[in-house]
Order: sequence, then C-alpha cells, then structure tokens
Amino acid sequence: MTDRTSVTSADLNPADSAGAAGIAAGGVRGWLDERFGLGEALLRALRKPVPRHARTWSYCLGGLTFFAFIVQVVTGILLAMYYKPTPENAYDSVLFVMNRVPFGWLIRSMHVWSAHLMIVTLFGHLIRVLVTGSYKPPRELNWVAGMLLLVVTLAFGFTGYLLPWDQRAFWATVVGTESANSVPVVGPAILHLLRGGPEVTDLTLTRFYAIHVLVLPAVMVVLLLLHFVMIRRQGISGPL
Repeated sequence: MTDRTSVTSADLNPADSAGAAGIAAGGVRGWLDERFGLGEALLRALRKPVPRHARTWSYCLGGLTFFAFIVQVVTGILLAMYYKPTPENAYDSVLFVMNRVPFGWLIRSMHVWSAHLMIVTLFGHLIRVLVTGSYKPPRELNWVAGMLLLVVTLAFGFTGYLLPWDQRAFWATVVGTESANSVPVVGPAILHLLRGGPEVTDLTLTRFYAIHVLVLPAVMVVLLLLHFVMIRRQGISGPL
C-alpha cells in the first residue's frame, strides 16, 4: 500500500500557491464588498481619467503638498511618542530623540524638511491655480478651501516652531504673538488666547502643542476632504 503523507505549502508548486493566495485575497475582498459595498465606488474613483494637460509637473504640486502632509502625520506621530510638552522636559526630549532614539535624527529631519516642502509646494500650487484661472466659477469655493488650507499650514509651522523650547523658538514666539496685539479692538484678546496669559509661559507651550497635534490636524482633514470632493465633482480645470 502507498503511504499517505501530509501535503504542506512547500509541496505545492508556485502556480498553485499563487492561485490559493489569489482565492484568499478575493475571498476577503468579496466578504468586505458584500458588507460595505466599497468595490464599485472604489473602481469609479480609480478609473476617472486624468486630462492630458494635467499630466505636467505644475499640476502635480497639489499632490506633492498632500504627500508632504502625510509625511508630517507619520513622523509627527513617531515624535509625539517621545516628546514631553513641559518647560522642564521639552528641550531634553528633543535631544533624546536626536541622539538616543534609533533613526530619531532622521525622523525629526524628515518632519522639519517636509514642513518646509509643504509650504513651498502649497504656494506653488496656489500660483498655478491663479495663473490658469482655476479659481473662477464654479470652482470659487475650492479656491476658498485652498486658502483656508494655506492658513492652517502656516499655523502648523507657527505652533510647531515653539515645541523644541529653545531660545530661538521662545523669542520667535514672543515676537510672533506680540504682533497679534496690534489688531484693533480684539488684539489683546487674541494675544491672551494664544499665550494663555500675558506672557509666553508653560501654558503657551501646552496650548501650542494641543493646537498642533489635535486642533489643526482635525481642521486640515476636514478641509482636505472638502477640497478633494469638489475636485472629483468639478474635475480638473482646463489649460489657458
């Protein structure tokens, strides 16, 4: 009689293994699609053609800005795991990330430079939209959303600048927040709101950290969703 032995995955040929993997993947997709119905909507979104004129580099600046934001989110989460938003520990925690955490210097450098890249590409994107007249009806609301995204991006940079809590960050925040005091009527109230008091103190650091990691990301996500929905609805504007 022939001995019966168990068949393992190593005994299968590559074609059989690939087929089994495909069936398993298809089963998962089918299970999810049956319950959430995402397959058809995803296909419609991915199959939307890109106009020929939109395949030039200037039309990629918006995508580069979004990519820089994703890098900011990922690296920011990693940095937040070690950062301590107190005057006694903020600077030391940054030094710890730079010198003791594996690849911490790289993560922080990526966070800093992607922030600069995000501002540069966002300004370039807005200039392209302005030059090509893409702000005109029916896309004027998308232009407003883009300008709000610019304000939020600059607020990201302003609040994040204080977090290392060194001399340069401290005095830059003093000067930056003091400029709000020149606003007629509501200037002192804005200054107090930003600083958490009359001076830049530990309350300012905590407040800036909360705004940087909680408030601004939430506002950014909402504005990005509105921005993308309007782009999908209205399409990419034509060339000059």
